[in-house]
Amino acid sequence: MTRVRGIRGATTADDNTKEAIFQATNGLLEQLVKANDVHLNDIAAVFFTTTEDLNAAFPAQAARQMGWEYVALIDGHEMRVPDALAQCIRVLILVNTEKSPQELNNVYLKGAKELRA
Repeated sequence: MTRVRGIRGATTADDNTKEAIFQATNGLLEQLVKANDVHLNDIAAVFFTTTEDLNAAFPAQAARQMGWEYVALIDGHEMRVPDALAQCIRVLILVNTEKSPQELNNVYLKGAKELRA
């Protein structure tokens, strides 16, 4: 039976520029799709958050440029936590799948690898 499951991921941007945010977001989404064999039509919604030091572009805009035209996307900022990882982009993809939670692969790239160390 198909269920809605969440797939998590995070990465860091090299700079607070549109190009750096798009590059980091594209790399993260490509890895998540590949690691989980996700098909665009199976994605229900995607939530992006950034740390407050990233405000030059919306990560969702990068997804739109990748062709995610009919997927519900939203951006927001993470809460301010002392000593939290800077320049971080996080994502939660809600996907319709028959896979169990144990079969899904969360992806953490670049500086965000420390979030799952």
